[in-house]
Amino acid sequence: MKKGVKLLITPEMIKPSSKYLKVIGTINPAAVRARNGKVVLYVRVIEQLKKLEDKGYFYSPRMSGKSKYELKIDRFSKKIVENSSEFDILFKDGTKRLTFISHLRRVILDESGMNIISIDKKPSFYGIAHDAELGVEDPRIVEIEGRYVMTYVSLSRKENISTSIAFSDDLTNWERKGIIFGEQDKDVVIFPEKIKGWYVAFDRPESNFQFSPPHIWVAHSDDLLCWGKLKSVSVLNEGEKDYGRIGPGCPPIKTKYGWLLIYHTVVEEDKLFTYSASVALFDLNNPRKMISNSEPIIIPNMDYELELYQNKKIVFPTGIVVDKNGRDLLIYSGGGDVVTSVRKLSIDKIMKALKKVK
Repeated sequence: MKKGVKLLITPEMIKPSSKYLKVIGTINPAAVRARNGKVVLYVRVIEQLKKLEDKGYFYSPRMSGKSKYELKIDRFSKKIVENSSEFDILFKDGTKRLTFISHLRRVILDESGMNIISIDKKPSFYGIAHDAELGVEDPRIVEIEGRYVMTYVSLSRKENISTSIAFSDDLTNWERKGIIFGEQDKDVVIFPEKIKGWYVAFDRPESNFQFSPPHIWVAHSDDLLCWGKLKSVSVLNEGEKDYGRIGPGCPPIKTKYGWLLIYHTVVEEDKLFTYSASVALFDLNNPRKMISNSEPIIIPNMDYELELYQNKKIVFPTGIVVDKNGRDLLIYSGGGDVVTSVRKLSIDKIMKALKKVK
């Protein structure tokens, strides 16, 4: 561990789910403290086909089981392909398929949240034929009213990239409830309690057209399934750095000062993308009202975050747990789109980094 940062999970630690696949990434975990005090992660495991193409065909994986893990490998004639890369296949009709697929693997940590007790040997949560057949990605988990709630990115041929939800009583068995935010609406983090009788979530819909700088959205629901009362929320002060993208990172944490949100920022300079994380504080009774925010407090500075993977430097926080001492936060992040790390940050130091909204 260096400077409060520990490399926690690497691809070499995960057994592939199929002989046709190899693990190339273990990133962007959901994190929650279980009722027994241990910390549970659901880590996104990225697996790529060992055979991407041959003389006449390209290949792409998908899940075909109705409820069980069943992998199907589709093949496509090179005659209908416009272009291809290591990670995707672009067809002449403008659509694409991926050469990789992601599932979630459960990891049990001790009460400190820094040491691994066990890693599931098989996929713990994965796509099925009617939900995320092209993979599940980037989960977030909170416990609300005695029930664990997981949001996750679901990929499919018809719904493309959406956000789905599932419920669990034991962090093992999950009841899928389907899509809650539609196409290209990701990074959905749900507040761990109701606010004025409503469930509340932050989300990040993507847009190709902007009148304003990048921002996040807030949504409300009375059942966690249907969301409305939508409103955009800026987390930037006037004149602040021009970020190319902003989105919720970890589920909000309740403090006596307000709701604390760690969000990710993306800056492009000379075709190099840097993914960092900042903090914003929101009113306890009005999550649309930002009280203060910060410059990036988590930046990619470890070797595994600086490998310039696809011209990117990446630290991407998605999981957060309050330390047993009550004074620190354990923040779980994807690093370099390859590994998972954990950082311990003092709540007091985070608060000192915040600046009031102008």
